[in-house]
Amino acid sequence: MTGPLHNRRALVTGGSRGIGAAIVRRLARDGADVVFTYVSRAEQAAATADAARAGGVQALAIRADAADAQAVAAAVQQTCDAFGGIDILVNNAGVGLMAPVDEFSLADFDQTVAVNLRAAFVASQAAARRMSSGGRIVMIGSCNAERMPFLGGAVYAMSKAGLVGLTKGLARDLGGRGITVNNVQPGPIDTDMNPADTDFAGTIREQVLALPRYGTGDEVAAMVAYLCGPEAGFVTGASLTIDGGFTA
Repeated sequence: MTGPLHNRRALVTGGSRGIGAAIVRRLARDGADVVFTYVSRAEQAAATADAARAGGVQALAIRADAADAQAVAAAVQQTCDAFGGIDILVNNAGVGLMAPVDEFSLADFDQTVAVNLRAAFVASQAAARRMSSGGRIVMIGSCNAERMPFLGGAVYAMSKAGLVGLTKGLARDLGGRGITVNNVQPGPIDTDMNPADTDFAGTIREQVLALPRYGTGDEVAAMVAYLCGPEAGFVTGASLTIDGGFTA
């Protein structure tokens, strides 16, 4: 197996479906051995692992809840145990809990911060301790860090904006060791959790997007693969938006 990520070892959190699964498949296609985490739907996780292995690489699915800091750190260790180290971390796991601010529960606030922000820090910290020069850390944020046009999205936007600051700070901390840290900010992407064929999606396409369509998981995965590859060695601390003009 050859490719720009040949012999690289990757961990993708929340990689069993949607954008995460597209990232797993793309990294595998480019030659990386891939571990990914999931919380439920074991059959779907197995199918994603099989799809990754079809390219001739190793793939492993680990059940780990991103809200559990110990489980997140353990997933990094399991990646190193399985493949002998870690070169790429993609912090993709996330939740999108929405409610008006006067109705948003503290439990949902804590869950959002734990999954969308704390897990990214925990995984990045654990991975950085094991990465050598050339390591890559990629956050999967959201264009809602820059624009939140819906009611009820304050906490979600806050959590994704937090990834912007975390990315910049980690890029400074790890740059001297040759490790890059970047943030990919998708806009409306057609997934089973955010399908492009609903009335809401139609409104977004017609009234919000510059390009009148939803994006695909494969398009996001292509940007992630670029950041993980050798051609992006001088890109760090950046937030790259892939949103069809949502924030234009």
